[in-house]
Amino acid sequence: MSATPVLELRGIDKSFGPVQVLHDVALSAYPGEVTALVGDNGAGKSTLVKCIGGIYPIDAGEYFFNGDPVHVHSPREAAALGVEIVYQDLALCDNLDIVQNMFLGRERKSGLVLDEASMEEMAAKTLDGLSVRTVKSIRQQVSSLSGGQRQTVAIAKAVLWNSKVVVLDEPTAALGVAQTAQVLELVRRLADNGLSVILISHNLNDVFAVSDRIAALYLGRMAAQVKTSDVTHAQIVELITAGRSGDLGLPNSNGAKP
Repeated sequence: MSATPVLELRGIDKSFGPVQVLHDVALSAYPGEVTALVGDNGAGKSTLVKCIGGIYPIDAGEYFFNGDPVHVHSPREAAALGVEIVYQDLALCDNLDIVQNMFLGRERKSGLVLDEASMEEMAAKTLDGLSVRTVKSIRQQVSSLSGGQRQTVAIAKAVLWNSKVVVLDEPTAALGVAQTAQVLELVRRLADNGLSVILISHNLNDVFAVSDRIAALYLGRMAAQVKTSDVTHAQIVELITAGRSGDLGLPNSNGAKP
């Protein structure tokens, strides 16, 4: 594991009018690791992800990529760095096939026509590199795919573009047991291939199954970022619901550590 995070945020603040959603948030994501971002509804997870992805501008704080300070003002700029986000709605088009979805908006051309052969080859190579075996044909329409297969296509689309950080927003939320297991295997494989993966999930069993680190948000503040092997389910639940657990977490109201 590299000692330098691929992605590092320091002191991130974000407000919407008079409402401050993020307070002095820090987050580090390392190559070859899965960092699980957990927190209750309204903790600020989605806002933080949209700041990472350039959808929301940050009000204050620093954004580092591979150790260098950067400024990200749009999703295009985030993608240029190597940050890809797979949102919960997956953003796939049912009436297009797998190849067309993977290259949507980034089609390859040969002269004036689409370079179908090149796109098919790249799509097949990407799916094969992720050891995806559940898709019969890369020319299947997405409307014919199961929930797990759709999630697989969305993840493959994200890693197709030489990404270094992949953020997955609740990838197993609507899946059954078998499909969840397939997607979690794929998440682990992404990290094993050297990518930095940020996994947002409410399912602590999934979190403990695949993550190397856990970052717990509480009311817009980072309560703790810890190695998964150093904590228990109960401690993470306490961090999510109260902001602290024993020696871990946010200071008490008097400023002292619990």
